[in-house]
Amino acid sequence: MRILVVDDEPIARARLVRLLGRIEGAEVAGEASTGAEALELVDRLRPDALLLDIDMPGLDGLAVAERPGIPPVIFTTAHQQFALEAFEANAYDYLLKPVAKERLERGLARVAARAAVAPADPEPWRLVVSDGALKRFVDARAIDAFTSDQKYVAFRVDGEEVLTRESLDALEARLGPLGFVRANRGALVRREAITAYDTAAGEVVLSGGDRVPVSRRAAPAVRAALGLG
Repeated sequence: MRILVVDDEPIARARLVRLLGRIEGAEVAGEASTGAEALELVDRLRPDALLLDIDMPGLDGLAVAERPGIPPVIFTTAHQQFALEAFEANAYDYLLKPVAKERLERGLARVAARAAVAPADPEPWRLVVSDGALKRFVDARAIDAFTSDQKYVAFRVDGEEVLTRESLDALEARLGPLGFVRANRGALVRREAITAYDTAAGEVVLSGGDRVPVSRRAAPAVRAALGLG
């Protein structure tokens, strides 16, 4: 298992690297000292998991974990109070510093166990939408944006609004690697459909002219996805 170690404290990173060196089957894929650097290395190194600190300057660990396409995350932190938010961000484990080797081993075993039972989706872009008795097949790579609509998620195909029961979180999990990024709690947008970022208004502009608000929480990840740092 190739692991990216992310922590703004060099001493903390060095300790985690030493621990991983004592765990059979674990390999350090790289080290990052900031959230922005972590996103860059995830795209470049494709690690199997992240050991991720929460309290970091700029892009914090929770914002990194919520970025679409991020591999399994084990949080390593000195703060107990972020545990609920961490597991809401689909953390595989939450380890308090100083991290014990046995706890780290259990966390990595949890990542490996889930990976072993999770079948790979050969066509993550393929959406199945029910229209009465008719089942429609839609290529998500042609969709500009998905937006929450009460109990459904709405999107447009050939000018027609379509609804799906698949949650925005589920769509983000499988479409993130295809270039979709969460703009706010209720919107998932395709990166290649973004033609402009209006930083004054806090909105991205899509190819069809629609504007989608970017939340303060999502802004760092959106900027990173657009190569804006």
